[in-house]
Amino acid sequence: MTAAQDNRHRIQVSVQVEYLPDQSDADNQRWVFAYHITMHNRGQQTARLLTRHWVITDGEERTREVHGEGVVGEQPSIAPGQFYQYSSGAVLETEVGTMHGSYQMLAEDGTCFDAEVPAFTLAVPRALH
Repeated sequence: MTAAQDNRHRIQVSVQVEYLPDQSDADNQRWVFAYHITMHNRGQQTARLLTRHWVITDGEERTREVHGEGVVGEQPSIAPGQFYQYSSGAVLETEVGTMHGSYQMLAEDGTCFDAEVPAFTLAVPRALH
């Protein structure tokens, strides 16, 4: 059993995506999306978010990776049963793309574990059938 599967260390991540037409410019191949993240601590210990890792792929299969400390300038601690929310954004050169990634977490018992973010789609409304 890995630490991520251990009930002591479990962060559930959900994502909502929003297309931002006012910030996008199709003529210059710039499509802007906001994503709203909610992290619920379903484990038994307080966990602190240390770093993030995103893999962003556009509709032409161009991929870029983003690594960094915390999220939106914070490294929040999330107590059992509590949640943390934040919003951020991504800019693509195509109307459709995907993102997935993970957050490296540190539990109060010193265990490091990853909170996985399943792949989600970034798409201009009506761009997908």
